[in-house]
Amino acid sequence: MTTPPAHYALDRTFTHRLHTLNKLTDRVSQTAYLQGAGLPLSEGRCLSAIGAFTPLSVNDLAHRANLNKGQASRAAQALVEQGLVRKAPSPTDGRGVVLTLSPKGERVYQKIVGVVLQRNTDILACLTEAEQRQLDALLERLVNHARAALAPGEDTDD
Repeated sequence: MTTPPAHYALDRTFTHRLHTLNKLTDRVSQTAYLQGAGLPLSEGRCLSAIGAFTPLSVNDLAHRANLNKGQASRAAQALVEQGLVRKAPSPTDGRGVVLTLSPKGERVYQKIVGVVLQRNTDILACLTEAEQRQLDALLERLVNHARAALAPGEDTDD
């Protein structure tokens, strides 16, 4: 067994704190999506992604909603069953489908935009505007750095 360096503290590592922040914000976001749009978090994220990046395949939806393919597929099907999303055959992939918002889905999407914007405001409220701009730039660099470290064609799903 390897002994970690004396200065090592798991709860102070970037990845640990990032996962902690994710879990904490997801808990509050779950309630916000239910109250603001009547949807559970994964369905809200999927509806938000479909509205923002339409049309999407299920694979693209998983990527855009930061879910795995199984979660995205289940959420998309639930949204189709609720009449919020339309599923049509893909014009470019004979086995695939494309997802778009229905008129009802468009109305719920507008509510979700408000939820997302408010969640971001709430989460960042402890930072000054300058700190928020700096964090935005740093996160962009970190995301690009992490993407560059992936092998070509490697999936980003968990």
